[in-house]
Amino acid sequence: MAHPRRAAYALAALSAATFCYVTTEVLPIGLLTLIAPDLGRSRSEAGLLVTGYAVVVMVVALPLTRVTRRVPRRPLLVGTLGVFAAATTVSALANSYGVLLAARLVAATTNGVFWAVVFPVAIAMFPANIRGRIVARLSIGNALGPVLGVPLGTWLGGQYGWRAPFVAMAVFGFASCLVLALLLPNATPRHSAGDIGSMPDRHRFAVLLAATILAVTGAMGAFTYMTVFLLDVSGFAAASLGMLLFVQGSFGVVGTWAVGRVLDRFPLGVVLGLLGLITAAMLGLYGVGASKVSTIPLLAVAGMSFSSLIAGIQHRIMQVAPSTTDIASASLSVAFNVGLAAGSFIGAGLLATAGVRVVPLFGGLLTAAALVLLAGHEMSRRRGRATGPSRRDPDLRPIGESAAHA
Repeated sequence: MAHPRRAAYALAALSAATFCYVTTEVLPIGLLTLIAPDLGRSRSEAGLLVTGYAVVVMVVALPLTRVTRRVPRRPLLVGTLGVFAAATTVSALANSYGVLLAARLVAATTNGVFWAVVFPVAIAMFPANIRGRIVARLSIGNALGPVLGVPLGTWLGGQYGWRAPFVAMAVFGFASCLVLALLLPNATPRHSAGDIGSMPDRHRFAVLLAATILAVTGAMGAFTYMTVFLLDVSGFAAASLGMLLFVQGSFGVVGTWAVGRVLDRFPLGVVLGLLGLITAAMLGLYGVGASKVSTIPLLAVAGMSFSSLIAGIQHRIMQVAPSTTDIASASLSVAFNVGLAAGSFIGAGLLATAGVRVVPLFGGLLTAAALVLLAGHEMSRRRGRATGPSRRDPDLRPIGESAAHA
C-alpha cells in the first residue's frame, strides 16, 4: 500500500484519467455535425469514429492485456495514457478523415489495457476492507464523462471548432499521465494484492459477464435514444433536454459516490438492488413516460442506478475473477462495449420499426433478464451448498450474519 495522502492524490489522478477516456470515446457524437462537413464526409461516416473505436476495444482488449501482464503497473499505465494523449493530439490536428479515424483507432487500442489495470492499481494502494469504496470513487470519473465532459466538449466545439475539445482532452490526458508518473507506486502484478481475486469463481464470473452484456445492452439501447423519447413521448421542449440530461447524469454521479459506502458490505446485494431499480425505472418510463411529472424522477433513478451499477459490477468482477483481475477487468471492458454496440444497434432498429415508445420497455426487459440470471444463479448455488457457506464468500452468509464475521 502507498502512503495514504499520496494514494489519495493518485486515486484522484486515476479518476481524472477515467473521465478523459470516457469523454474522448463518445466525444464525436456531439460533434458529428461539425466534423462531417469540415472533412467532407457524411454524418454516418463520422459516426464510425465512435463505432470503430468500440470494435477495436472489443477485438484487442484481451490480447493486449495478456501480452502486458508482466509489465510493471506504473510504466504500463503511464505509457498507455501517453499513447492515448498523443493519439488524441493527432486527432485534433488531423487534416483528413483517414488520419482522424486512424488516430481514433490507435487511441482505442490503449482503452482495453487502461481499463484492465486502472482498477487493480487503484485498489492495491488501499486496505482490502475498503476496496468497494475505492472502486466507487474511481468510477466517479466514468460518471462525470457523460454529464460534464461530453456537454462541455460539445459546447467547446460549437464555440471554437470541433478540434478544440480534442485539444482539451489531449492536455488533460498528458497532465494525468505526468501526475501518475510521479505518484503511482511501481508495483508488479505478482506483488500487487489488487491483482488477485478474493474469491475466484469461474461460473460466477461467466454469469456476471453475461448479465453485464444484457444489462448494458438494455440500458444503453434506451439511453442512446432517450432524447427522442423525451421529445416525442414525454412532450418536453427541445430547450429542456440539456437540463433533463443533467438531472440524469448528476444523479448518476451522486449514486456512484453513495454506493461506495455499502459496496464492501453487500457486494452482490448492491448489484441486484441496482438492477431492480433500473428495471423499475425503465418499465416506469414505458408505462407513464407521457407524463412530464412522472418522467423526471424516473429519469433520475435510471441515471443513478446505471452509473452505480457499473461501479458495483466492476467491484464484483474483481472479487470473483478466476485468475488475475487485470484479465477480468479487460473482459468486463469487452462485455461493456459489446452491450454498448448491441444496445445502440437494436435501439435504432426499434426506433425505425416499432417507435421510440417501446425502447424503454426493451431496456427494462433486458435489465430484468440480467437480474433474473444473476439472482437465479446465486439461489441455485445456495441450494446446492449442503455443507454451508464458505467463509471466504460474504454473499453466502446466513441471513443476518455480520459481514465482519464472514
